[in-house]
Amino acid sequence: MSKSSLKHYALVLGGSQGLGYASALKLAQKGWDLLIIYRDRKSNLPEIESRFEAIKQYGVDLKAFNLDATNSEKRKEFIAQLPVLLGESGKIKLLLHSIAKGNLKAMTGNAPLSQTDLQITANAMAYSFYDWSKDILEAGCFAKNTKLLAFTSEGNQRVWKHYAAVSVAKTSLETLMKYMAAEFAEFDMTANCIQAGMVETQSFQMIPGHEQLKKNAIKRNPFHRLTQPEDVANVVYLMSLDESRWINGSVIKADGGESL
Repeated sequence: MSKSSLKHYALVLGGSQGLGYASALKLAQKGWDLLIIYRDRKSNLPEIESRFEAIKQYGVDLKAFNLDATNSEKRKEFIAQLPVLLGESGKIKLLLHSIAKGNLKAMTGNAPLSQTDLQITANAMAYSFYDWSKDILEAGCFAKNTKLLAFTSEGNQRVWKHYAAVSVAKTSLETLMKYMAAEFAEFDMTANCIQAGMVETQSFQMIPGHEQLKKNAIKRNPFHRLTQPEDVANVVYLMSLDESRWINGSVIKADGGESL
């Protein structure tokens, strides 16, 4: 099979809204074929399908699946059908982890943060990045020079109200990413995290005190505005290029200098 006949896909975990969707749209604009996994209510499907139609307008192949990417059985079932979905000439060359599922509980008071809450959050926002990467690698569905990317946040270092579970998950994510960068290198793969600035997504609006966080971010940012999903999607695209292959095991900030 010639190199020109290969068909490369980007697999986006959590690609129906927010940073995941913005990144999928950007990649489509640049000619990437896409597999998108998302989890949402049936009532939201018309809006989501409209977004996916916007992606298809760029003439790319898009296959979308409404399933729980944090469920190990669902993950295994999906990966088992990957050879059929990708076809003879298809391989995944970019995996983007954009799953936002976590507990935002206080550590004291009524119904405080529990160990189970911590485990559920870490599984969704950290461990699943490794699980998906490992299982797809074992299935032989990655292309050469594959990019593994995941989103982290400044909450990995700062203390935000009721953000403990997510902060623990993001810290774990970054540690896993570094080890993946070292141990997956023999398979011609890189792993990196993108640290987005404050973006007003649905997930962000669920954080207690998010309005004050928003005001502080605008004040701190040298450009005096919030990071937009498109700002982050542009960095995802830059990392998708072959020229980025020597960037490995890094946390890349896409925040306009906000964290300075």
